[in-house]
Amino acid sequence: MSAYRIDHETRYVYESTVVTSQHVAWLEPRQVSYQANRSYELAIDPAPLRVIRRVDYFGNIVHHFELLRPHHELRVSSRGVVEVQARATRVAPGASPAWEQARDARRHPSGEVARDVAQFVFESPQVATTLDISTFARASFSNGRPVLEAAIALMHRIHEEFTFDTTATNPATPVSKVLADRRGVCQDFAHFQIACLRSLGLAARYVSGYLLTDPPPGQPRLIGADASHAWLSVYCPAHGWVDLDPTNDVIVERRHVTIAWGRDYGDVTPLRGVLLGGDDHQLFVGVSVVPIEDAVAAASAVRTAKTPADGP
Repeated sequence: MSAYRIDHETRYVYESTVVTSQHVAWLEPRQVSYQANRSYELAIDPAPLRVIRRVDYFGNIVHHFELLRPHHELRVSSRGVVEVQARATRVAPGASPAWEQARDARRHPSGEVARDVAQFVFESPQVATTLDISTFARASFSNGRPVLEAAIALMHRIHEEFTFDTTATNPATPVSKVLADRRGVCQDFAHFQIACLRSLGLAARYVSGYLLTDPPPGQPRLIGADASHAWLSVYCPAHGWVDLDPTNDVIVERRHVTIAWGRDYGDVTPLRGVLLGGDDHQLFVGVSVVPIEDAVAAASAVRTAKTPADGP
C-alpha cells in the first residue's frame, strides 16, 4: 500500500469585479476498493455562502459552492492524504476473452452491472467516433484477439505515434483533430483511446486523477511539478474495469490516484462555474503529489531548520 499527500491549488485572477458566482468542483478523490482517503480538506477564498457536498450520477464526490461577495480573485485549495493499494489480481491480457465476445456481452444487459457498462459504449459530447478512428483502432483488434491484449496494444501505438504537446489542443479539441495532428495532452489521448474502443462497440470511461511522477536521476522531486492527469478504463467481462494510461504507456496501479470517472472530461471537470462579471481572467494551477514519508521528512526538516541552534 502507498500513501500520498496531495495539494492542488487553483487560482483565478479576474480582470474586473465578479459580483456573484456559482461553482462545481470534482476534486475529492473517490473511495473505492483500492483507494481510501485518510483526510481531505477543501478550502475556498473568499469564503462561500454555502458548500454542498454530494455524490453525482457516476458515484463521484462533487462540491457545489456559491459566492455572493464581490471579489477579484478566487482561490480553491484541495488537500488530503490518500492510500492506494495494488489492484485486484488481473487475468493475463492474453487470457482475456476475445474482443468480439466483450463487445457482444453488453448487447444483452441484465442487472445493474450490465447497465453501468452499457452507458459507456455510446458517443458522448467530447468523444465522437468516425470511420478514421475506427480504422485506426481495428489495426490492433484483429479477429478473435483477446480484448485486454488488443487494448494494451492500442495504448502502445498511441504512446508511440502521438506527441505530447501542451500547445496543440484545448479542452474542447475534438478527437478527430487529435488523430489528424497526432499531438495533444493526457486528456486528448484518453479521449482518443476511448473513441477507438467505443467505435468497436466496447465500453470505455474517462478517469481523472493524479499521477506520482519521478524526477530525473540525481535530481530532487520538485514540489508543484505534478499536474492533474487523465486516463481511461476499458471493460472486460468477468474481470471488470481495467485502467490504461496511454500518455505514459502503463497499466494503472498504485502510482495513480483516482478522483472521478465519467463519459468524458465534461462529466468530471475539476472546477467550473458561472460568473456575473469578471470579464477576462488569468488561471494558475499547482499540484503536488508526494509520498507521505517524503512529506513527513520535509516537514521535519523545516521544523529543524526553524529551531534555534544550541548555545556554545
